[in-house]
Amino acid sequence: MLFNSFSFIILLIITFFVYYLPVFKKFQISILIISSLIFYAYDNPWLIFLLFTSVLINSYLSYYVCFRKNKKRILTIGVILNLAILAFFKYSPLFAVSFFDVNHGVGSFLLSIPLPIGISFFTFEGISLLVDIYKSTDPIKEKLVEGSLYKHVHKSLFFIVFFPHLVAGPILKADTFYPQIGLKKLSEIDLSSCFKQLIAGYFLKMVIADNLKEYTFWIEYPYFESQSSVALLSMLIGYSCQIFADFAGYSLIALGLANLFGYRLAENFNFPYISLTFKEFWKRWHISLSTFLMKYLYIPMGGNRQGKFKMFLFLFLTMAIGGLWHGAAWSFAVWGAFHGVLLVLERLFPVFKNRSFFFRFLKRCWVFFCVTLGWLLFKLTHFDQAIQFLKSIGTNLDLHLNWQICINILVYSLPVFIYHFVYLFKKKYSLWNVIIGKVDFIIFGILLFLILTSSGISGSFIYFQF
Repeated sequence: MLFNSFSFIILLIITFFVYYLPVFKKFQISILIISSLIFYAYDNPWLIFLLFTSVLINSYLSYYVCFRKNKKRILTIGVILNLAILAFFKYSPLFAVSFFDVNHGVGSFLLSIPLPIGISFFTFEGISLLVDIYKSTDPIKEKLVEGSLYKHVHKSLFFIVFFPHLVAGPILKADTFYPQIGLKKLSEIDLSSCFKQLIAGYFLKMVIADNLKEYTFWIEYPYFESQSSVALLSMLIGYSCQIFADFAGYSLIALGLANLFGYRLAENFNFPYISLTFKEFWKRWHISLSTFLMKYLYIPMGGNRQGKFKMFLFLFLTMAIGGLWHGAAWSFAVWGAFHGVLLVLERLFPVFKNRSFFFRFLKRCWVFFCVTLGWLLFKLTHFDQAIQFLKSIGTNLDLHLNWQICINILVYSLPVFIYHFVYLFKKKYSLWNVIIGKVDFIIFGILLFLILTSSGISGSFIYFQF
């Protein structure tokens, strides 16, 4: 079920109405669990069994991590089981094409295993639950564990299946979400803030991303071979704006939906395309993933505590693994490794800290250029096609320029750049905050109007494939 589908809007209205009825206030968590399971199982009911398996493994083992003496062994078993499930369902096709004949036997079987939606996200959240309870000095006082196993399983089920974040994040951490669980009152909800998040999110997804995808599909093979160099460059920039609008839009919708029910999820995007460095970019892009990798992978590896060489190695490996988390193709690992190399080089050769406007502008352009170049591996997961695309940029100079494609990409990409530039001006000039604060209702009214009149053809979110 998609956030931008009519069936979801009906489910949301019913859930919201029942959730805040005084007669059902004791069953608020159960109501959200039921709605979340309907949301997840709407298109593929069989996926519920895998989701329940993950929940039971993580809730039971996390409970025993709290109350048994052999905590580390239980934690290790839990992490291995989570990674084994993820590897089997997500990476079986990659193993098949890499090591087996896909037309017969094991290779054919591995290739046929379906990818359950959201498995990367709820697997990481299960690991978060285990590790946070293991590291907690007193999980009971910190509200991570209930004394009753049944209550803990119930709470853990809610933590993992809560529908705003279930299929594409943000990735939740148990130590920040569990303490929020409790009775919620409608009078305590900032409905204005919720609606602003929802309108901004739906605008980014339905007006920007869904319209841009009608033009960036030309990036795929063999369509790009017939397009001019200028058109190909504009498509690449358009896809960079599309993937931001698609995923940032989803995250804003998720935050708005969670806030409607009294729960605060962590911000997942913070204007990433204004970044001056690649380190800053990863503090602004998919923040829940980068913080998860930092907390649960990079630091446990050794972080920056074992000298520069190992720090660079751990950083590179973390980014490569983070890239592979995105999809079952070596191109994603290369994409992650590409960012790992950029982060390492950035630390090895720090650029002179010139604070002039022009120099900072050039640095922002450089980061955006490299990030945009990297997104090509998301669109073209076969290396030979990605290389051919880059070659076409250099060789298709004489082909007829399709102005319509370029203009439309410019029109729908422009709001993404305006979105970032306004943030920069707001940050530098306090008067902007006053002006925008007084006219924001007009801005959101215009966005709502555009959602109703100028939305593109509805499509699933890009990160659903991960």
